[in-house]
Amino acid sequence: MTRTSARSGSPFEASIGFSRAVRVGSTVAVSGTAPVWPDGTVDPDPAVQARRCWEICLAALTELGGSVADVVRTRQYVVSAADGDAIGAVHGEVFGEVRPASTMVVVAGLLDPRWKVEVELDAVVEESI
Repeated sequence: MTRTSARSGSPFEASIGFSRAVRVGSTVAVSGTAPVWPDGTVDPDPAVQARRCWEICLAALTELGGSVADVVRTRQYVVSAADGDAIGAVHGEVFGEVRPASTMVVVAGLLDPRWKVEVELDAVVEESI
């Protein structure tokens, strides 16, 4: 089976040794993704952060031949339950028609204290012929 990967340019990809996303066969796994803009900035608004995270995830999924319709599981790690509604609403905007299995977990903290959310997803895409 062929293994392909996508990279997003995160400085952590090389130093930690991971890919933004990996596809093996029809399965795509997208790594934990933080709300960082290309210039390194992070918007303080939790909904904006969630949108940025999903934008990065879905770009990696698309690069590996998938689409939002292929997503079967999502995970959202939030640092404050108070942000859950705003972050969850963005999930609904992005995945409302797809309705993947999903988990939202409140965590003590994330790698960067500016991050209010980090997300990941799994997808099953049609195999190429």
